[in-house]
Amino acid sequence: MEEDFSIRNARIVLGEEVIDGSVRIVEGQIAAIDSGPSETGIDFGGDYLLPGLVELHTDQLEGHYRPRPGVYWDPVMALQAHDTQVAGSGITTVFDALRIGSDVEMPGMADHVDVLLGAVTRAQADGRLRADHKVHLRCELPAHDVVEHFERFCGLPIVRLASVMDHTPGQRQYQTIEKFRQYYISRMRFTEAEMDAFIADRHREQAKYSDAHRKAILSLGRAAGIAFASHDDATREHVAESVADGVSIAEFPTTGIAAEASHAAGLAVLMGAPNVVRGGSHSGNISATDLARDGLLDVLSSDYIPFSLLQAVFLLTEKVEGLSLPQAVAMVSRHPATAAGLNDRGEIAIGRRADLVRVEMLGGSPVVRGVWREGRRVS
Repeated sequence: MEEDFSIRNARIVLGEEVIDGSVRIVEGQIAAIDSGPSETGIDFGGDYLLPGLVELHTDQLEGHYRPRPGVYWDPVMALQAHDTQVAGSGITTVFDALRIGSDVEMPGMADHVDVLLGAVTRAQADGRLRADHKVHLRCELPAHDVVEHFERFCGLPIVRLASVMDHTPGQRQYQTIEKFRQYYISRMRFTEAEMDAFIADRHREQAKYSDAHRKAILSLGRAAGIAFASHDDATREHVAESVADGVSIAEFPTTGIAAEASHAAGLAVLMGAPNVVRGGSHSGNISATDLARDGLLDVLSSDYIPFSLLQAVFLLTEKVEGLSLPQAVAMVSRHPATAAGLNDRGEIAIGRRADLVRVEMLGGSPVVRGVWREGRRVS
């Protein structure tokens, strides 16, 4: 149930500025914003008040559900563990990324996705979850059954975003065969001969399925009203294809050329917050911080470390000259909300959802001291 309350003595991060003042919440929405002192409400003691963070791509639910190869956790308990971590990181809206399209690691992928979608639906209905969970389907285009999987799930109300992906070695994320070999030999424990056969199979599948699957999934998704992201675009040709397909988000472009072309075309350029925190890409691709310096970064995603989203906000204001805190906060709130078509949240403004985060700075690092979703304290 929503609560009516006030917050005072806060450093409020608005869309264009930071003010010292107070906020009034009524029936789960922001009803008033005032600068200056106030005598009533929760005293923030000068802590920051940020809009609730909006996460478009995190793989953490899959990791909690399958914590080890061959080990599957109770799906609702896995979801609750993930949700606790997400909310504790200041994330009030999260798109749980679920991979569809079977492969050698997960031959029964659709059945696992079905289990997790059911867990999200049940847990939302039961009021178990702190954050507002939606689903992002990651569509591996060369997989033989990806269209069948997409058609099975794309009509569900919680599915609001999909990305079209192609991890065939020698392109996009794995621009050199050697990088792909290094990753999968260690992960799958292949011999060299097994690795050669695996790569040859991936190329055959791409040639047979990828283009046709992309067209089919985009057509089905448009009919269902789903927003789309392209994944790991590397060239101007990749971006031109995305623009022609009506994609709205450029997810993890791997080169500066692709990021620049995406931004120029009006796509929201999304990069990983761990890239910012670590100082570069773990795959050796383009730096998110460099894109921010060039004015080409629109959205950050926590990807595999939920708290990295909040860390990256404050790090970027230190690393990128002229980047204000409201501009950095917009990358994790207003911009992702807009890109996903969620126009009721993502900013501290009158009439928006009271999704809010209290942040204290200790030793130059952010600490989450409170989280509210639609005016209700959840963390």
